[in-house]
Amino acid sequence: MSKQTVIRKMARGHLRVGGEESALRLLREAAGYRWEGRLFLYYECIGEEIEADGLFPELAGLLAPWPGEEQARNWVPMADVFHFNEPASLDHWLRQAPVDKRAGRVARLKPEMAASYIYYHYQLQEERAFPGPKFEIIGLHENVLFGYQEFPAVVERPEVPGRLRTSGTPVPWTDSRMDLHFQPWPDGHLYFKPAETLFAVYGGPAIDR
Repeated sequence: MSKQTVIRKMARGHLRVGGEESALRLLREAAGYRWEGRLFLYYECIGEEIEADGLFPELAGLLAPWPGEEQARNWVPMADVFHFNEPASLDHWLRQAPVDKRAGRVARLKPEMAASYIYYHYQLQEERAFPGPKFEIIGLHENVLFGYQEFPAVVERPEVPGRLRTSGTPVPWTDSRMDLHFQPWPDGHLYFKPAETLFAVYGGPAIDR
């Protein structure tokens, strides 16, 4: 079994006004998701972390810089706030069957409910309260949630033990009142909406190329 580790990364970028069409031509040769003028990346590193700013240097002039650091950033990392499973090793994380679809989705939290959302989801995640899709992950930046999913979903017991020994996850899960955490969309929809797929590539086994 390979001892190499897999590091999951998510990042968010914002297109400059007027740069959208040029950026899309560049991105379609690689991978990511778009929602309105915002771009989202999901990628996996083997062995060492690669920052998003180093992946697409051609986009530097088309993305609005994010403040907050001494050096301007084109991409900001999104915090991993929920996953059902995590890589135990490279072998554990290789896809064993073809993936029909890799999808991105976006939602907005009420800012005052972000801490509650993280609390409930970390508890669910680390208590291993109930199983879910192995490769699904949700990232957070400001009040924007980005979710990555693969279909058909693979559901299996995590190999990495949970980090909590409590049993506080609400049963049923609907008692967590996630409906109170989300900021409604202008059309009244409450939860996640699909993001446009710009690219989806995989460098694993030949079965999934």
